Amino acid sequence: MKWLKERGKKMRHRVAGRGFGRNTKQRKALLRGLVVSLFEHIKIETTLAKAKEAKKIAERIITFAKRGDIHSRRLALSLIPNKNAITKLFNVITPKLTSRNGGYLRIVKTRFRPGDCSSMAIIEFVDYDSLKEKKEEKKKKVKEDKKKEEKK
Repeated sequence: MKWLKERGKKMRHRVAGRGFGRNTKQRKALLRGLVVSLFEHIKIETTLAKAKEAKKIAERIITFAKRGDIHSRRLALSLIPNKNAITKLFNVITPKLTSRNGGYLRIVKTRFRPGDCSSMAIIEFVDYDSLKEKKEEKKKKVKEDKKKEEKK
């Protein structure tokens, strides 16, 4: 043990997760932003390390959303203080995931970023196709409504 201290190295007891070279507040803001984007867009591309950390937070919030009560909503809002994202999660996304007991998200490695050669990954919902169809149907419905209004 003495030789560790002499060399300036410490043991990594109780040090879990990634730091991303940021302080705590910046790291929390980064991960919250990723999770909010994931809930809004259903699928995002980011670095592999960020995707793995965001997945931990997002799956915990999705589990809260499956419960559906007011306490769970408040817990989710304490982690991600974005009412629009949480509302979409509770009302649109979670009803599609009720049959799953976990593993709501998948991470797919895609490419290496040209600038710094970091590995990129896509993080998406496992039931991405069914969630995406709903979004496309909404867009079509909005377009049809606009056309009807223009004709009148």
